Amino acid sequence: MNSSLNAARRARELAEARDSVADVLVVGLGATGAGAALDAVSRGLSVVAVDAHDLAFGTSRWSSKLIHGGLRYLARGQVGVARESAAERGVLLTRTAPHLVTAQPYLLPVTDGVTRAQATATMTGYRLGDALRAAAGTPRRALPGPCRIPAERALALAPALRADGLRGALLSWDGRVVDDARLVVALARTAAAHGARILTRCRALSLHGDGAQLRDELTGAEFGLRARAVINATGVWAGGLAPSVVLRPSRGTHLVLRPGALGGLRAGLHVPIPGERNRYVLVLPQADGRIYVGITDEPVDGPVPDVVRPPESDVTFLLDVLGSVLERPLGREEVAGAFAGLRPLVDAQGGRTADLSRRHAVLRSPEGVVTVVGGKLTTYRRMAEDAVDAACPGAPGSRTARLPLVGAGVAEGAPRRLVERYGTEAAAVHALARLDPSLAEPVALGVTRAELVWGVRHEGALDAADLLDRRTRIGLVPEDREAALAAAEWAFEAAAAE
Repeated sequence: MNSSLNAARRARELAEARDSVADVLVVGLGATGAGAALDAVSRGLSVVAVDAHDLAFGTSRWSSKLIHGGLRYLARGQVGVARESAAERGVLLTRTAPHLVTAQPYLLPVTDGVTRAQATATMTGYRLGDALRAAAGTPRRALPGPCRIPAERALALAPALRADGLRGALLSWDGRVVDDARLVVALARTAAAHGARILTRCRALSLHGDGAQLRDELTGAEFGLRARAVINATGVWAGGLAPSVVLRPSRGTHLVLRPGALGGLRAGLHVPIPGERNRYVLVLPQADGRIYVGITDEPVDGPVPDVVRPPESDVTFLLDVLGSVLERPLGREEVAGAFAGLRPLVDAQGGRTADLSRRHAVLRSPEGVVTVVGGKLTTYRRMAEDAVDAACPGAPGSRTARLPLVGAGVAEGAPRRLVERYGTEAAAVHALARLDPSLAEPVALGVTRAELVWGVRHEGALDAADLLDRRTRIGLVPEDREAALAAAEWAFEAAAAE
């Protein structure tokens, strides 16, 4: 079946879903929900998956973009969580999404603030993490091993580091996804290609064991949808649909630095947080020149908003920690934007959210609704598999560990930037611009009008925000978003003229 998602397909499949009984209804189309839709449909089950907003609208698009092997969990003695992370990282790197997930080098600067004993302990941890890589079957060519490098090489990779007192750096490798929202889009489209009905702008008003009451957010019409099993994958909002689920949301804030803010940064950075053990601020250079800096871990009380606004205190904290290893600490003017997401952590009595386990949980309500919460982006596939196992105990086993996502494979005939975002579909995106030179015009950050049109025709974008904030990441910086808004709105006219 065609993997393309668009307004016409949504309208058709929404009508079909209202007149049928699905084997599985998935509520929430972040990474876990889209993953559950793919897991269930690839087992031969009929699937409807809905979201009140858009693909990757919630926490899944606000991650650090890490696909990591769980080293932090290993340091806390959470061996099972670390092993699971390493295994799932290997699946993404080598089988299901090698076009979107790649290896990334990171430096931990060995400064005056890092003792020899601390550096030795950290390198030991890196080597244990490398052992997890080997145990997971991830080949060295996909993920190189750690080593210590001299100060001269560290400065060549990260020229903005303070040279005075720099005794070298610890170089490690981990996975990263080029764009977490694009990973979710690929998951949803792969599910659609197998026959799942993917319906955005459909809000679940209530859930029960054999279906849900929904509202079409485009028309306001309310209707019931019947299903033999229901999976609540709404993340930090899960308790609103399953009151028995109790979560402790934690806010993770990232800064978006302007291109060039840290010179020719060629590797990510792990910057130790003063006074903390095994906690770091992550610095991650992006292909578009921007640099992400994060992440905080602060508890959030009260109602859960649709979009979290980063407080200025988080911005100051991240700049201060980053500045501790730089030759020239950055000023507030170097911050072009900021974003924050909420982690759906399973409640535990007492303690900091930073210390809560990232292990996921699958819970069944008295009404029979299965809710999956906790976890992290790296392990979305395992979370989805466990949720479908619980919701449909008689179904065949999961197939997703070896099921390539849309775009996986050898890509040729397109610019590298497109290949890194679209994989094997890059040539088709590039062909749009060749057929119509006006579509080759850059909008912002190298994104062309052809990519915007592709997002409308094939990736389920229904408005300009979908294009700017999720199909591309132009919207992370307000001035970039404003500059590209007219082109995003125009893309819907151009797509309709096909």
